[in-house]
Amino acid sequence: MNEFGFTGPLKEEMSAFIRLKRSIGNKYEAEVGVLKRFDRYLTQNSPAITGLPKESVTSWCRKQPHEKPANRSSRASVIRQFAKYLDSIGQTAYVLPEHSYPSGCQYVPHIYTHNELVRFFAQTDTCHFCSQCPWRHLVMPLFFRLLFECGLRCSEARLLVVGDVDLEKGFLTIRESKNRNSRLVMVSASMLKRLCTYADAVHPFPAHDAFFFPAAPERPMTLGNVYKNFRRFLWRAGISHTGDGPRVHDFRHTFAVYRLRAWSEQGKDLMAMLPVLKTYMGHDSFQETAYYLRMTADVFPDILLKLEGTFGNLIPSMGGDSDEAD
Repeated sequence: MNEFGFTGPLKEEMSAFIRLKRSIGNKYEAEVGVLKRFDRYLTQNSPAITGLPKESVTSWCRKQPHEKPANRSSRASVIRQFAKYLDSIGQTAYVLPEHSYPSGCQYVPHIYTHNELVRFFAQTDTCHFCSQCPWRHLVMPLFFRLLFECGLRCSEARLLVVGDVDLEKGFLTIRESKNRNSRLVMVSASMLKRLCTYADAVHPFPAHDAFFFPAAPERPMTLGNVYKNFRRFLWRAGISHTGDGPRVHDFRHTFAVYRLRAWSEQGKDLMAMLPVLKTYMGHDSFQETAYYLRMTADVFPDILLKLEGTFGNLIPSMGGDSDEAD
């Protein structure tokens, strides 16, 4: 068995492909899960293949029952990239044509209203003690507020360690997030007070490398932990949830929209402030940040003329990438 646990006919090639992706700065974590599923499929159905034949690719990429188009498109994309890698090293491989499986309608982020935020956070404050996750009642009220108030990605908050939270100077160190980028994130005075109170209760004898939001000793909150609690708080707050959203990640979108609105109302030069938002949120490109201009204009139409007057054709349509940071 190799380092990733692959057992199929292309186990060595899959391992080499992952190492290549990571060597050029990609975390390549979720994609490993897709490749493991494909590896199991090949082990069961085509254990003696050489290269990657068309039938193996198209059969595995068939739509599964209840599978959303976006999920099918995502896993097919991973196999397409793997096939291109095989072709580059001289193996015969079928490469799916680009856009073979459209991802369907794009999800439009949910921008929480002020009233929804008040109701949601009020429900996090009622979170009770749970023996299986002994700090849950302390973690949840702060965790979700941090996502919104600092515009963090869920994984950025989940994987914070004690040493990343500077309680004296009031900033967070986000290490090797999306595209291996790191940054400092300043927090407000009110948030710093909450962080200090929380740290006193959960980390009275802090270890530098201990997870700041633990699910159990030496373990961070998992995505499952976060999502299960998120759904419960939504329901109790009376915020409707469908199969598409709202999502946890929408707190980040809401942060950006509210920040742009506040700057606009304060008369700030948005052309000068947009790079500040870009850096604060850890975006790679201006286009990622400019996406929020359209959302701000759509949610708060009263500032549309001001935005259009400042940016003109720079405001993108809602066809942009709303999943820039999941």
